[in-house]
Amino acid sequence: MKPLFLNPPTFEDFDGGAGARYQASREVTSFWYPTWLCYPAAMIEGSRVVDATVQKLDLEQCLEIAKAFDMVVMYTSTPTLMIDIETARRIKEVKPGIVTVLTGPHVTILPEESLRAGNGAIDIVCRGEFDYSTKELCEGREWNRVDGISFIKDEQIIHTADRPPITDLDALPFVSPIYKRDLPVSEYIIPHFKNPYVSIYTSRGCPARCIYCLWPQTFSGQKMRTRSPQNVFEEVKWINDNIPEMRELSFDDDTFSADKKHARAVSELIKPLGLSWVINARANCDYETLKVMREAGLRHVVVGYESGSEQILKNIKKGVTRAQATQFTKDCKKLGISIHGAFIMGLPGETRETIRDTIEYAKQLDLDSIQASLASPYPGTEFYKLCQENGWISSNNFLDESGHQKCVINYPHLSNTEIFNSVEEFYDKFYFRPKYILRSIGRMIVDGDERRKLIKEGKQYLAYMKKRKESSADYK
Repeated sequence: MKPLFLNPPTFEDFDGGAGARYQASREVTSFWYPTWLCYPAAMIEGSRVVDATVQKLDLEQCLEIAKAFDMVVMYTSTPTLMIDIETARRIKEVKPGIVTVLTGPHVTILPEESLRAGNGAIDIVCRGEFDYSTKELCEGREWNRVDGISFIKDEQIIHTADRPPITDLDALPFVSPIYKRDLPVSEYIIPHFKNPYVSIYTSRGCPARCIYCLWPQTFSGQKMRTRSPQNVFEEVKWINDNIPEMRELSFDDDTFSADKKHARAVSELIKPLGLSWVINARANCDYETLKVMREAGLRHVVVGYESGSEQILKNIKKGVTRAQATQFTKDCKKLGISIHGAFIMGLPGETRETIRDTIEYAKQLDLDSIQASLASPYPGTEFYKLCQENGWISSNNFLDESGHQKCVINYPHLSNTEIFNSVEEFYDKFYFRPKYILRSIGRMIVDGDERRKLIKEGKQYLAYMKKRKESSADYK
């Protein structure tokens, strides 16, 4: 069978593709590559990857494309499940014989419920890593002989044996040639990256035990599996030679710095290429490892600080103390590494006081940019179980009608309205500081590209916050 790997249309600027960790529309246009979909696409002849939101394709255009394929594999998420099921139903209307497959953390955790919700629109659910499952399906293997899938037969749910996580990651193909073949590289933008950028994985899984983090608990596992440094180097070199428009490389591993020996080895190999690159790091990475990476071209790190409250960090099993995060920040600044800090409002233990503490902490750290998100208890996570047990979930709808995050957490001592409003307060108090404004003006004066970029992002941010304020009526 010839498969279409589809990141289906949802909301404008919805950054929830296979590879993203933020399943909502963004404050400023941001798109991650659909990396998980591109791996099996590279393994199957006649495949195609379509990323509808990035390519600005509506449902009708996707339906027309789907007619040329025998199978459509879609990445879905908890917030978009029913939208994606409707997309599958429409695809079957235009091509009744097509096989529809859903993948992703949500259907991995809730395969039976997802199939039932499909009401005939979904043929197969892939549980966990779906690289080889989709390959075997396209080769014509009988469904009951394909590990890691669930399907309905004679009104009964059939679950085949679990497929173990892939240990030989070097055996997988490179994803970057699929980016070049199928995707508009120039349209993938992250505001705090140099753009265009290209993103790849050097590992799967994360050894951390953060209770809120979706992917390690549901999909990629809490044991880190790495590609060999040489294999990583070969793909990076291919990118450097074949995607010359790339200005920055992103290693989008859950935590690139978790295996320090591996991180250093990759750094030493790619150093001669003279590239600028970015990683996701934990705020306990040591100075020497940061120094090795910096000397090899590391420019920027994306770091989950989450909270300024020591107790909340313990509650969420972050495994990083506030003191460690502060020292890490100092080390990065000393080495000239810029930082994008991610924070989550509404985690267990959040109070009005901890919200103020977190905002003040971010200001003290004086990071280059921040992201403030609402705590979202996705099925399959320890956070979700905790919220269920305590009756903290006020709604099963994670998004408003525009695709923006809603606060579904309602604590007895802190309402979802207060948590929701804390995000805007966070942004206002961080970005509208005189120190930050003056620094931004300085960058705009000396760099015309930076000026145009900041003006564009400022307009997007203000438009986003206007929509967000309109959606705040849901809490009244």
